[in-house]
Amino acid sequence: MDITPLVWLITIAVTIAFFVYEFFAHVRTPHEPTIAESARWSAFYIGLALIFGVVIGLVPGWGWVFAGEYFAGYLTEKALSIDNLFVFLIIMTGFAVPKKYQQKVLMIGIVIALIMRGAFIAIGAALIDNFSWIFYIFGALLLFLAYRQAFAHGDSDPANGKFMRFVRRHLPVSDEYNGDKLTVKKNGKRFVTPMLLVIIAIGFIDLVFAVDSIPAIYGLTNEAYIVFTANAFALMGLRQLFFLIGGLLERLVYLAQGLAVILAFIGVKLVFHALHVNELPFINGGEPLLWVPEIPIWFSLLFIAATVAVATVASLAKTRGDKQKNDRDQVQGEEITTAADAD
Repeated sequence: MDITPLVWLITIAVTIAFFVYEFFAHVRTPHEPTIAESARWSAFYIGLALIFGVVIGLVPGWGWVFAGEYFAGYLTEKALSIDNLFVFLIIMTGFAVPKKYQQKVLMIGIVIALIMRGAFIAIGAALIDNFSWIFYIFGALLLFLAYRQAFAHGDSDPANGKFMRFVRRHLPVSDEYNGDKLTVKKNGKRFVTPMLLVIIAIGFIDLVFAVDSIPAIYGLTNEAYIVFTANAFALMGLRQLFFLIGGLLERLVYLAQGLAVILAFIGVKLVFHALHVNELPFINGGEPLLWVPEIPIWFSLLFIAATVAVATVASLAKTRGDKQKNDRDQVQGEEITTAADAD
């Protein structure tokens, strides 16, 4: 895939322009967006991401193979970004962020995420170009992250974890919000507000999630341009999606397990690819294992899409069934109470 410096500059400039517009048009004045506003902009950004994938397929020299890699990467990053939203929700609940200021927190968090992922993309591209064995490391990392995602998700509160306790010990923190300001002066002394703590917590979580997302997408494509654009489009509109599906997030009870399956699948795919291009002398004498299958991108795309769909449907069915059971139990309890009162 031939990407000139001019294409990179235009892509980065357009990405920055979108986020600048977002800030001045929607975030600068604190308010809680309506469902209609969130739905319109979510649909716009998802549509834009899909159109970009078609453009990749139509551009001479790029083609539909790269378009398939982009779509698989975008879908994976979008699913991981929704998991980000769940953690953002936990953080903002833990810090009791007023709803009208949540947009600013999300915007800053998303920009930090894009910067973090951009750095990891550059590092990942350099490692892949120079060390083919890095695929073994990425594969093993994703398998470990898949296990952690499946069995340790939601066990800790990011707002009160070790990192945030360390921050609180070293920064003078005020107990109350002062609008959306990051610091406040009291009795001649400067304090940081809970708003700054929220942003620090989200920045730290972004760093953790970048460790998940970048190896995952490099398991689907070696093209740094596709990795960057898939991540950028996955993060665009994430703020609106938070307000659109905020209530739905708590119903996606199997999202962690679905993402674990996706990460494990990509981890296996990376290990297969590492074996296929093997250069390590203690594995097969340093020769590639050409009999190891390479998983095609069309299968990866179908597998990821099917996993996301199954996890979503199963989650909604589970929470709906639990709600119906709770409603029945409540009715039965009321009937028993009424009968006891009548006696």
